[in-house]
Amino acid sequence: MRRKSTLFAAIVCGASSLFATAQDSTPDAQFETLAKRYISEMPALSPINATTLGDHRYDDRLDEVSDVARQRERDFHQRYLRELQALDQKKLGRDQQVDLRILTEQLKGDLWRLDVLQEWAWNPVVYTQMTGGAIYGLMAREFAPVDLRLNHVAARLEAMPKLYEQIRQTLDPKRVPPIHAETAVKQNKGLASILDNLVKPHLAKLTPADRDRLSKAMTTALNATEQHQAWLEKELQPKAAGNFRIGAKLFDEKLPYSLGSRLNRQEVRERAEFELKRVRSEMYAIARGVLIKAGKRTAAEAPEKPNAEQEQKAIADALEMAYAEIPDRDGIVDFAKKSLTMATDFVRSKDLVTIPDDPIEIILMPEFQRGVSIAYCDSPGALDVGQKTYYAVSPIPADWTEKQVGSFLREYNFRSIHDLTIHEAMPGHFLQLAHSNRSPRKLRAVLSSGTFIEGWAVYTEQLMAEEGFLNRDPLMRLIAHKWYLRGIANAILDQAIHVDGMNRDAAMHLMVHDTFQEEREAALKWIRAQLTSTQLSTYFVGYQEHRDLRNATEKQWSNKFTLKQYHDKVLSFGSPPVRFAKALLLNEAIPE
Repeated sequence: MRRKSTLFAAIVCGASSLFATAQDSTPDAQFETLAKRYISEMPALSPINATTLGDHRYDDRLDEVSDVARQRERDFHQRYLRELQALDQKKLGRDQQVDLRILTEQLKGDLWRLDVLQEWAWNPVVYTQMTGGAIYGLMAREFAPVDLRLNHVAARLEAMPKLYEQIRQTLDPKRVPPIHAETAVKQNKGLASILDNLVKPHLAKLTPADRDRLSKAMTTALNATEQHQAWLEKELQPKAAGNFRIGAKLFDEKLPYSLGSRLNRQEVRERAEFELKRVRSEMYAIARGVLIKAGKRTAAEAPEKPNAEQEQKAIADALEMAYAEIPDRDGIVDFAKKSLTMATDFVRSKDLVTIPDDPIEIILMPEFQRGVSIAYCDSPGALDVGQKTYYAVSPIPADWTEKQVGSFLREYNFRSIHDLTIHEAMPGHFLQLAHSNRSPRKLRAVLSSGTFIEGWAVYTEQLMAEEGFLNRDPLMRLIAHKWYLRGIANAILDQAIHVDGMNRDAAMHLMVHDTFQEEREAALKWIRAQLTSTQLSTYFVGYQEHRDLRNATEKQWSNKFTLKQYHDKVLSFGSPPVRFAKALLLNEAIPE
């Protein structure tokens, strides 16, 4: 506590000095000084996030969860907003204008989350991921010698009891939604598996004294975790009485901060509902051809202009042909590895985009991260360029019935795993974030836009199908369309659940009937949609904006347009909101 307070005081004094020295320089130089200082100072607010970002000055510390820490964060954001407002923005260069707007939106959004949304008071899942991430972030990548990282693990484990106590003092059970309490109960135990899998195998590499310290620290932390688990189960979960639906006011205020887009809730809904009808129509055309070729329909039985029942049945029957090819229960990770090789070879053969040399590994999802999504890309932080990326896949829960397992594997058939790999790895998140982390505009990598990132990943799913991945297999194109339907459904669910009060039955109908998701996938998405808000909209909105950007670029560049040149240029900007990438690429006015 004292060490953090001293650090903060030093930061404030140093900040004032640095800013003063920039007063007589150009506006661009003033902003660049401020941006570099922000990147240097901001990680101190959250040592755990700093590790993930790639700033390892605070690896021996944990976050502080308290009124004092929140006030420190509030003061930090407000101070930077004042300094940004003091700059002569009209005299800034184009890159500096973009970065100033990104930083301003980030600071305003951080203040809004802190003072209005207040998840710190009602979302225990934030803290289960924090405690697990505190150790995982130190051990997942070899950014420093293992003995140094293990000593930092020991320091963080020793501080874990205090953190758990602060969490218990901060959470207000009557504001905690039951689904959040239930998920926290499941995730909290994940720390033990991280220690078993990532820490204990390295104990022999320490000196006897350091090994003894770490062993004692693990015991201390595990005891504290068990105590916290008991509190979660016996105190928090029984008393959890909050509403997971954040409502129209909070949703509409949060949406622009999450999307970085000027599309409002109604505009997102209108686009999504239009796309739902359009994509289903395209899926029918593909399904019709597949079924007629396979002898499962005559042309008369599959008319070019079907009624609603014919459309539904034809798409479902064609998808059944894809569902017939599935991995074994324990074979998803192995097939994902094969899929990654195939996708990489295809991108390279088509020369679609420059492929970085960064390492990537496919792993089972750590336990503390399970329960929200089936897979994710864990890329190194913006300050850890070149470190290994993890494409994490969740195992099938051991307590699922055979029927549930069968439903899940139908959803994640071979072609769907290909699509998942494209999205998470190649040429999706892994490739895009590797480019982003190399951008000279470091602020855009540090303050990356989730809408740019997720939109790019959805865009690459459609790109690969359009370019003929799997020898132009029509079932692969059908699966790619189905996955885009999922993104469309995400955007509808997001607002329909949190604003319109959509119940589980209506949500399941949208997912299972309208967008052809399997029951297990839809059930998991229902949970995710309750746990999160506005994030599910990023996939669809991001794709729409990336597709609009490509169309505009093709029109402007005309016969000079090539996919590789376009992709490399878009990715060179880092991960800004797409509207800024469009302005920079097409030399348009920088938008507000």
